[in-house]
Parts: sequence; C-alpha cells; structure tokens
Amino acid sequence: MSTYYFVIVGHNDNPIYEREFSTANKEQRKEDQRHLSQFIAHAALDLVDEHKWKTANMQLKSIDRFNQWFVSAFITASQIRFIIVHDNKNDEGIKNFFNEMYDTYIKHSMNAFYKINTPIKSAMFEKKSDIFGRKYLLS
Repeated sequence: MSTYYFVIVGHNDNPIYEREFSTANKEQRKEDQRHLSQFIAHAALDLVDEHKWKTANMQLKSIDRFNQWFVSAFITASQIRFIIVHDNKNDEGIKNFFNEMYDTYIKHSMNAFYKINTPIKSAMFEKKSDIFGRKYLLS
C-alpha cells in the first residue's frame, strides 16, 4: 500500500493545490490521515526554506522524516514549493511527477485569468494531476 499527499504551497505558506494518491481504497484509509499529512507538510516548510538556499537544484529529494512518512520537495523558479508526503521511497517516480506537475503549473500560471498565489480550481489541472499521479507514483 502506497500513500502520497501532494501540496503546492504559495509564497505566504498558503496551500494553492492539494491532492492525495493512494493504492488503498477509501475504507482502508484512516479518517485523520489527511490531517496528519497536512500537518507533516506544514511542519516541513521551514526545512524546505532552509534547504533551498543550500543547493541550486530545484528537486530537494527527501528532506524530512516523521515516523514512517518521508517529505520530498521541489522549488519552482518563482519560489512556489511543491511538497509530497509519502510512506515509501520512490525518488525517480517523485522526480518525474514533480517535473510534469511543474510543467503543468507553468502552463496554468500563464493563463491570464489565473492570479498567482491563489488556489487552483481547474478541472484540467486536476485531471493532469490524476494522470501523472497514477503514472509516476502509483505504478
């Protein structure tokens, strides 16, 4: 069973987009697991900010660990943070997922009707997130 919680965090530490991917069905997942994932991701923001100045890479790989959960991060050129909280190592899949979602985010942010740093409410963005999540994280 694999579980991934993906969140895009804006400049003011506000969540812009969040999505959960899991191989388990909904009955098997705990009710408070999403809240725990949100807490872990929020707690890792300081570490992400600390690590982004230590490397020129956008991909920060696994930067934190909380019990069985790992936190991987990606920093965009505009300092938007992509964070994944996951329970198993899948560095290559996470790297590919981040790159595809970064490309999707850039295309979405170039839309004249989207204001940067506001929540993403696009059906196409959601659909691409699902496709890339199934392709790179759950396969």
